[in-house]
Amino acid sequence: MSEDCRVRPLAAADSDAALALYNELTFGPPVSDPAAFLSVLDHPGTAVLGAFTDTGLVAMLTLHLLPNVTWSARPYALIENVVTRGDQQRRGFGRRVMQAALEAAWDADAYKVMLLTGQKRGARGFYESVGFSAEDKHAMVARRP
Repeated sequence: MSEDCRVRPLAAADSDAALALYNELTFGPPVSDPAAFLSVLDHPGTAVLGAFTDTGLVAMLTLHLLPNVTWSARPYALIENVVTRGDQQRRGFGRRVMQAALEAAWDADAYKVMLLTGQKRGARGFYESVGFSAEDKHAMVARRP
């Protein structure tokens, strides 16, 4: 990575940059509702972590820490909406934000961190390189039409 990169939780002031980055991620209709972003930021146990360079927000993800009854009531974590700006990919920014999310989950005593990745995105190798495995779990999704 050639530039300085700092990772921090996003705030309301980051909503325009975050919405632009969400639009690089989604295959659906354009994302344009700042209120939706703010509702995620306000959700207990949820943080949107972003990697910043001198060019602004270059990568982000959402980390949800969820309460749990098993595993001695230790929480578990879910990572969602991982995205790196297209012109900044393969420079280590996604890795930095993923490492920050894992550190935050482990600091919260989470016993596991889960994520799903679309088969069409070709990101499985990236997730394996930061410590994820598809060996012991099978992901399943039900979507509402």
